[in-house]
Amino acid sequence: MAKLKPESVLVSAGRPHAPGDPLNAPLVPASNFLLGEGAVYAREDGTETWRSFEAALGALEGGEALGFASGMAAAAAVLERVPLGGRVVVPADAYQGVVALVEAGVAQGRWILERLATDDTAGWIDAMSAADLCWVETPSNPMLVVADLAAIAAAPRKSGGLLVVDNTFATPLNQRPLERGADVVLHAATKYLGGHSDLLAGALVVRDPELGTALRRIRTLHGGVPGTLEAFLATRGLRTLAVRLRRAEENAAVLADFLAAHPRISRVHYPGRSDHPQHAIARRQLDGFGAIVSLEVDGDAAAAEAVCAATQLIRHATSLGSVESTMERRAAYAGQEHVPPSLLRISVGIEAVEDLQADLDQALVRAF
Repeated sequence: MAKLKPESVLVSAGRPHAPGDPLNAPLVPASNFLLGEGAVYAREDGTETWRSFEAALGALEGGEALGFASGMAAAAAVLERVPLGGRVVVPADAYQGVVALVEAGVAQGRWILERLATDDTAGWIDAMSAADLCWVETPSNPMLVVADLAAIAAAPRKSGGLLVVDNTFATPLNQRPLERGADVVLHAATKYLGGHSDLLAGALVVRDPELGTALRRIRTLHGGVPGTLEAFLATRGLRTLAVRLRRAEENAAVLADFLAAHPRISRVHYPGRSDHPQHAIARRQLDGFGAIVSLEVDGDAAAAEAVCAATQLIRHATSLGSVESTMERRAAYAGQEHVPPSLLRISVGIEAVEDLQADLDQALVRAF
């Protein structure tokens, strides 16, 4: 059979194959196993449920996947690879949890931190030759800045240095960083991979077997393993990622254009629009522009909060990537001081786009 398309990989990978096996990998709530051959203890050896999720995600990203208890647990495992006194480079616009984790390491004297703008390609190229770990988040959270992964990954790098790409926003359907030269791909599987706001999970994907072994040992020693139910739910979510993401992307493109023309909105951030500063890079790099739209209300923080409070269909909640649309003011969080006070991040769901548009319109009218 010819190489499967990503949509088919999502549905087929990680399933049992022997006659008489269940069609789906079963939920195996086991902590230990009978001694002899094979698995001994789940924290070290995993379960069939974990392996199904890891096989499906690994097949899609093109590497070996490791499941974790959360995206933050996965991030912490990668940072354990940084040597004492090493140099870590993180984007100026990035998930505040990762930034806080890196800053905690700085406070402990573990490493040195440098911040770079996501679109400072020349700066990232220079950093690759001196940094022990370059952490790229693209598109970025919440400003949706797009990094030039091909240029960054092609740069000469320090011996042993790692290029880590957070692929949570793009998903493996739209971007596969390992193909462009990244060493590690990270996912907060809580978001698009799970897709239903009902689990916490994370994952790392690598191509280097030795790096995979090292990260697996870190996971074992630190105990950041995924729960059995969470792994089962994440696999179930992966099966429908293609249909969920494409519908949400279609909605996002419509809403981005609607909001850009709205008199109560001063600016829209969406890589799919031609006025996005990195639109040309996004067209080269992404197979789809994603379902996150960030907008700046023509007003202050209070006005933005009033818009959130006035929506009826769109939920005023954090997180993203699920079937329901959510919206929040990101500058309300510590570590997001660089974000405009009136910026709202919308995770566009799969509802009827006409209803989403009407809800935003009435909320903007009521807020003002």
